[in-house]
Amino acid sequence: MDATVNFPLASEERDLMEDETNLEKLQALVEFLKANDIAEYEAERGESKIRIKFASAAAAPAAFDASQLAQLLGSRPASAPAPAPAGSVSAAAEAPAAEVPLHTVKSPIVGTFYDSPSPGSAPFVKVGDIVEVGQVLCIVEAMKLMNEIEADAAGEIVQRVATSGQPVEYGQALFTIKAV
Repeated sequence: MDATVNFPLASEERDLMEDETNLEKLQALVEFLKANDIAEYEAERGESKIRIKFASAAAAPAAFDASQLAQLLGSRPASAPAPAPAGSVSAAAEAPAAEVPLHTVKSPIVGTFYDSPSPGSAPFVKVGDIVEVGQVLCIVEAMKLMNEIEADAAGEIVQRVATSGQPVEYGQALFTIKAV
């Protein structure tokens, strides 16, 4: 007579197995996105958030079957991938970014974004301008205070992400700067 006894896994062993499974799912997701020429992917589930953007993706994202992606992620909906270890996500997302040295200037506060010192005046900077560290890029108004946002990296402005007069959140991208 053969008897099998199953012991519950220790917490650390279970976490390790889940991390490995999540890493495998993340690698499969990256391969799926590349195979289908999908330039950018973002999803949230609870406190977990994943964003993958390929730097060399100049083409528009291709159409794909969401059920394929759900199957790839273990029958979860396409908008909710499995949570992955933070180090794995940033390594996968930042590897292509090393080829193009881009820096994102983010809002340090919640407020309203303004690209010029006053209505009708010229903007502080435009796409194509070369900026130095400490140069004023914009203003974020918060609680009736005008906060000048300065460049924290030197380079060329390649994109203004925020729209003048619109609200911005803490950590939201305002500008993208290419190191010179």
